[in-house]
Amino acid sequence: MLKLAPSILSADFTRLCGQIKQIEQSGAHYLHIDVMDGNFVPNLSYGQPIIKSIRSITDMTFDVHLMINNPDKYLEDFADSGADIINFHPDAVEDIDACIRKIKSLNKRAALTISPNTDLEIVFPHLENLDMVLIMSVETGNYSQKFNPESLKKTEALAKHIANNNLFTEIEMNGAINLENLKDVLNAGANVIVPDANIFDSDLNKSIREYYDCFADFLKI
Repeated sequence: MLKLAPSILSADFTRLCGQIKQIEQSGAHYLHIDVMDGNFVPNLSYGQPIIKSIRSITDMTFDVHLMINNPDKYLEDFADSGADIINFHPDAVEDIDACIRKIKSLNKRAALTISPNTDLEIVFPHLENLDMVLIMSVETGNYSQKFNPESLKKTEALAKHIANNNLFTEIEMNGAINLENLKDVLNAGANVIVPDANIFDSDLNKSIREYYDCFADFLKI
């Protein structure tokens, strides 16, 4: 199934609750929540209090992307705040397997993020225990970047490995994905799409419908 996961990082925080409701009513499956610590990545965003505050207004799946150092120290906090999927970077922890096991013990879905400079091979030993892999198509934690086409090669290789091993791991892509490159992303094998920030620029409902129209056209091919 093809899924859309709009990121609230690009939302208008003066209208955040209303925009989340619009996203939910539009049929998007996941709400992508980018957490940045200003250390692992250069920018800061928000943390558990924001997630907890919006948890009460929606039943959407919270896809929480932790761009932070030592995420294993905060897993319980993010689980308690309302995360459904906890997504971390392999180079932010000392023991990837232990982090995955901890997420699972909290009854949450575990995901691993691959940045453009991260070797895809690091994922393969863990795939059986992962619910999702996020392929970044821009440098993690930086704004206003262009889509990196090299990410398509990683996605294709990951999709092939998942299929060859009869796994059901979802492949998410995030970073400058728009209606112009969406077909390439879907062809590569991604099934969870974090759309470009510009969906919040005008008519949010219309923008999300356009993505789903592209999904429908793709599935007809």
